[in-house]
Amino acid sequence: MKKLFLIAALAASATGLQAEDSVFQASLTPDIAVYSKTTQINGLALSIWGENPQSALALGFVNGSRGESEGLSWGLVNYADSYTGVAWAFANISQQKFYGWQNGVVNYSQGTYTGLQTGFVNVTQDCHGLQAGFVNYSENLRGVQLGFLNIAMNNPWFNELPDKFATGFPFVNWSF
Repeated sequence: MKKLFLIAALAASATGLQAEDSVFQASLTPDIAVYSKTTQINGLALSIWGENPQSALALGFVNGSRGESEGLSWGLVNYADSYTGVAWAFANISQQKFYGWQNGVVNYSQGTYTGLQTGFVNVTQDCHGLQAGFVNYSENLRGVQLGFLNIAMNNPWFNELPDKFATGFPFVNWSF
C-alpha cells in the first residue's frame, strides 16, 4: 500500500511539469547539454556554461538564464534577462530587471534593479534599494549608496545646486 501511494505521489508531482520542463540540467555549453536551452529547468542546473529559463539552483562557471527566471545562481559569471533571487559570482549581469541580491566583484543591471547589490563596482540603470561597494553608479536611484564613490545622476540636489554639489559623494549617497 505504501509503495502504491509513493508511486501515485511521484506520478502526480511529475504531471505538474510541462513537456518542455526538467528538474535537472547538465551542460558543457548551451548547445551541448542534456536538454535544449529552451527547456525550463525547475530544480538543479550544473554547467560549465549553461543557458536555460529556470526556477533552480544553478551551479557552474557561466550561468545564463533566459526569460523570466528565479532561484540561486552561483558561479564565475551569471547573466540573465529577468531574474528574481540571489546571484553570486565574479560578475553578475542582468538585462531587463533583477529582484533580489547580486554579490560579486562587478554587478551590472541594465534595466530595473530592486534589492541589494554588494561588490567592488555596482552599476544600475534604475535602482530601487541599496548599493554597497567601492564604486556605486546609478542613472536613477531610489535608495541608498554606500561606498568610496557614489554617483546618482538623478539626485535632485544636483539640479537645484549645480555649483555646490557634484553628481557623486564619498561614503554615502541617497535619492528618494
